[in-house]
Amino acid sequence: MTAYEKLKTARGKDRPTGADYIHNIFTDFIELHGDRRFSDDTAIVAGIARLNGEPVTVIAIERGKDIYDRMKRNFGSPNPEGYRKALRLMKQAEKFHRPVICFVDTAGAFCGVEAEERGQGQAIAENLYEMMGLKTPTISVVVGEGGSGGALALSAADRVWIMENACYSVVSPEGCASILWKDAKRAPEAAEALRITAEDMKQLGVVEKVIGENKSNEEIFAEMKESLYKEITALQKLSTEELLQQRYNRFRAY
Repeated sequence: MTAYEKLKTARGKDRPTGADYIHNIFTDFIELHGDRRFSDDTAIVAGIARLNGEPVTVIAIERGKDIYDRMKRNFGSPNPEGYRKALRLMKQAEKFHRPVICFVDTAGAFCGVEAEERGQGQAIAENLYEMMGLKTPTISVVVGEGGSGGALALSAADRVWIMENACYSVVSPEGCASILWKDAKRAPEAAEALRITAEDMKQLGVVEKVIGENKSNEEIFAEMKESLYKEITALQKLSTEELLQQRYNRFRAY
């Protein structure tokens, strides 16, 4: 498939959403709500769960299933309170030494006037800053569309993985084409130039692992569960100083 075809696959309505990954990989999930400043953002589902019996904090951007659910969840474009909720739970996880696992699937953070009024840029920047110094293991998995700062705000992790047909980009191809050529119809051309595919991300060193999709959803969930547990166990063996230094080196390598 071309890069743009893969992007359309990543946006497909039949793909598992963030909530699907939570409920099929983890047990004893308890959803927590609110940022303690403004409100709860349903575009981000987050809480405490168990991974093979081990307590973890899980955070997922949720696009929704049908049109009504998608409207409720703002089509997976979080507001500032969503990112602040995620950060609140990350800091809670750090306090109780729980690993953090994030599932990313968003076209980007919501760019409406109300989001800007409530400090969208600051919320994203604060997440990036705090995640870089978080004293607990973190893994982020791009499971669909990983768009712009809205995706990066949950991806400053020790390990970043991506699904085979997912995409990860600084801007949507439509946005890029509109900016560069004033023509959104040139999005397929922009997608190739942006190098947004999983293969591109692995080749560029942006991600450590590409998870194959040529199997059933049940097999994907089972494989990811095993991989997450194995990786979290390995990261927990590092001292805090080693963990932070490796994370710093990972991002400085860009």
